[in-house]
Amino acid sequence: YVMLLTLSPYTPTYRDRVSPPGVTIRPYLNGFTIAFNISQPNTWQPYVDSMHHFLAAYDDKVQEEKNIECVSGQYFIQGGNESEEKKACQFKRSLLQNCSGIEDPTFGYSKGQPCILLKMNRIIGYRPGAGVPVRVDCKVQKGNESNLRSVDFYPGNGTFDLMYYPYYGKMTHVNYTSPLVAMHFTDVKKNFLVPIQCSLNGKGIINDVNSDRFLGRIIFTLIIGN
Repeated sequence: YVMLLTLSPYTPTYRDRVSPPGVTIRPYLNGFTIAFNISQPNTWQPYVDSMHHFLAAYDDKVQEEKNIECVSGQYFIQGGNESEEKKACQFKRSLLQNCSGIEDPTFGYSKGQPCILLKMNRIIGYRPGAGVPVRVDCKVQKGNESNLRSVDFYPGNGTFDLMYYPYYGKMTHVNYTSPLVAMHFTDVKKNFLVPIQCSLNGKGIINDVNSDRFLGRIIFTLIIGN
């Protein structure tokens, strides 16, 4: 009990061996297979609904009310007592442009050009990229590379801006909104199973451990029918 009293409820006692981040994707409904037919809205509508639900916390008005505008390109390091509530930077869904669901409320699914969101897991105190933003890229995980002919990334060049780091924990960083990278698969081979691997790239990132398919990368399958 005495030893427990020495532990801080706000930050881990030891942070000298922080693990590199894993990643997750949205929508996530039926495992890591996203399958639908363009001509059958009932097959892709659940993915669209899931995306809108997930992005509700990223609505521009919500972010403007809860969070602040930060300086891009540099870590947002906050001092003071560790128990003080930390400010959080705005991440507006409009930053996701064609994958925001604003102009195209179907996120491209009605056109056979689905958007998928990628998020890094939160790690208290972690500063990814060692001063250089972590970038996302995607490729065919196994098979013919021509099955995936085009992917657009948002925001900008598909990076996680440094201003969203470090994360200070859910007790003090209460309004923290994890940054996202949207992957817009604009030209995928139709009526075919296409396994895709999307990876984080940057200093300190590990994305090639065969025993962990979520560490620094994620593998999923697209099956888009006409």
